[in-house]
Amino acid sequence: MADTKRPESAVERIRQRVQEKAERRAAARVAGQRAGDTPRTGATSATVVATERREAARPAPEVPSESVMPGVHAEKPTDIPARGWLQIVKRSWAEHNADQMPIIGAGVAFFAFLAVFPALIATISIYGLVASPEQVAAQIESLSAQLPEDAQSLLQTQLTNITENSGGALTLSLIISILAALWSAAGGTGNLISAVNIAYDEVETRSFLKRKALALGLTLGAILFVLITFGLIAVVPVVLEALPLGIFGTVLAQVVRWALLLGVVAGSLAVLYRLAPDRDAPKMRWVSLGSVVVTVIWAGVSLLFSFYVDNFGSYDKTYGAIAGVIVLMLWLYLTCYLVLLGAEINSETEHQTSTDTTEGDPQPMGRRDAMVADELPDPPAPTKESKQKP
Repeated sequence: MADTKRPESAVERIRQRVQEKAERRAAARVAGQRAGDTPRTGATSATVVATERREAARPAPEVPSESVMPGVHAEKPTDIPARGWLQIVKRSWAEHNADQMPIIGAGVAFFAFLAVFPALIATISIYGLVASPEQVAAQIESLSAQLPEDAQSLLQTQLTNITENSGGALTLSLIISILAALWSAAGGTGNLISAVNIAYDEVETRSFLKRKALALGLTLGAILFVLITFGLIAVVPVVLEALPLGIFGTVLAQVVRWALLLGVVAGSLAVLYRLAPDRDAPKMRWVSLGSVVVTVIWAGVSLLFSFYVDNFGSYDKTYGAIAGVIVLMLWLYLTCYLVLLGAEINSETEHQTSTDTTEGDPQPMGRRDAMVADELPDPPAPTKESKQKP
């Protein structure tokens, strides 16, 4: 769109985008140096000149009319009309398949499976400082009650092994084990970051340290999410039983409790979609919609999957002793698949409007450091010829 001579190979396109992103960020650093806002770096004024010349030579993208792309001037997702959402859904599904998300989701699920038990170790070790490991394990078991029985059995066996080796005192060995568990769990989070980058059509240019710090931060956020969920699932019911709410009040409180739980899930996904891609952060309203949609679908799919496995599946007969592993990996795959689908929905929602969707002062298209915010889809709805990426 920007260049008439588009690189033919995917490797060349990625290399060009990495170079453009690096030059744009170097130019921003030099501009900050000139204003005295940031300390000096290795960037030079020549980088600024080269970037400014390339940006000036870049033709302004043509903005279609509302009849061609409904919602093209939308300030927020709710401003997009139904016809615009139809285009978004079609593009999201086409992009989901073109990005090979079913395969990438399987890879993320595999690494997520490897990260589950280190994350449990870290969670039990941290929470065990204020509660007994046995209480933590019991609450995690209640948290996994919606999973199929084979997956529950696998988690309970591992939880028993973990709690037998857990202590309640903050010692040097405990600190080292927590850090090691967090590092291992962050590996799975790092692969999820890569997958979300693909969904947003971004290339990774952040340093190893910055990327690892982000993965560790998101992992700690996931542990915080689990601890909050503990409260909603294990603590709140005890409080409700002690209160004289009556039948109507109890039912209403249970509805509110599960609504809050789903809200926590949606909020956690919104944070992931906002922080994971290597781009200027989008405004929260442009990542919240996909989070809510995925949360509702995920809750329904998890219940249906659990019902199917417990009543119709024959995983025990087919896989024997490893049936629990297979079922847990299948559930993780469904979860990762839906999370990445939500990222595609969010990215194509941003793609639908020419309004700046990124944080900060509004910038013209081409200077927002975000692929889906810098360009408009061409064509607005996928055709047979455009369903595969060049």
